[in-house]
Amino acid sequence: MISITTCRVCGGNQFTTLFTCKDYTVSQKLFSLIQCNQCSVIITSPRPEDETLGEYYQSEDYISHTSKANNLINLLYLNVRKITLKQKHEMLESITNQKTILDYGCGTGSLISYLQTKGWQVKGYEPDANARKIAQTTCKVYDKPQSINESFDVITLWHVLEHTTEPNETLSLLSKLLKPKGKLVIAVPNHKSYDADFYKQYWAAYDVPRHLWHFNRKAMERLLQLHGFVIQKIEPMKFDAYYVSLLSEANKNNSFLKFLKGFIRGFRSNLKAQKTGEYSSLIYIASR
Repeated sequence: MISITTCRVCGGNQFTTLFTCKDYTVSQKLFSLIQCNQCSVIITSPRPEDETLGEYYQSEDYISHTSKANNLINLLYLNVRKITLKQKHEMLESITNQKTILDYGCGTGSLISYLQTKGWQVKGYEPDANARKIAQTTCKVYDKPQSINESFDVITLWHVLEHTTEPNETLSLLSKLLKPKGKLVIAVPNHKSYDADFYKQYWAAYDVPRHLWHFNRKAMERLLQLHGFVIQKIEPMKFDAYYVSLLSEANKNNSFLKFLKGFIRGFRSNLKAQKTGEYSSLIYIASR
């Protein structure tokens, strides 16, 4: 196991232990969350060694790697994804007139496949072999970051940065791959949201140990500044509040009322976020 002693966002070395979360998806093991006293990023520590992290993704319930509707929650996810693909396309069209894109951590390639039908020149990167095999049926997908040998107008990371073992190395690489006036789009869960505060250790978006870093606005702004990026706009991912709350209810008690309770909690989270801006997940649009 690897224990984090230095914050990757601010370099601080003073942490507060928050609570322990369970890996409900694969191992059923417990993992601790610590929070940097300086920048407020939350970190999964200790975490598995890099060589064994892949074992924690081996589940048919891990939807971004399989795209199988093997339970009701995943079925809902796949149906909502049809709507969110359209929303992502519209958002990307609104921030750039250029159409070369790298989807970093593209999973099964649903987004780049969709964008390709809309006239975009698309590439993906995906480390998981099973997901990559599906994505490669329609698009060019790299298996290693070091193999990417071209530049892009837009680079997107949809719920990916929190999975990276070294976010600074990832952002440093992407900075080099982005064209001078390019846009970096990063979507991550927001631990300052109402649903995160309500569910605490049961909050599904902590998703230990697959999620290694847990961001809020303050931490994301500071991390991006380290690499010369300025946040231009922050957008909400409103559907995430419902999906995460449904999973969180299942983590908490898995009763037959989880769908009703999860929907109500997701609705309340979005309602409160209308005033605070602290949605369950946030999209950061940045440039240099």
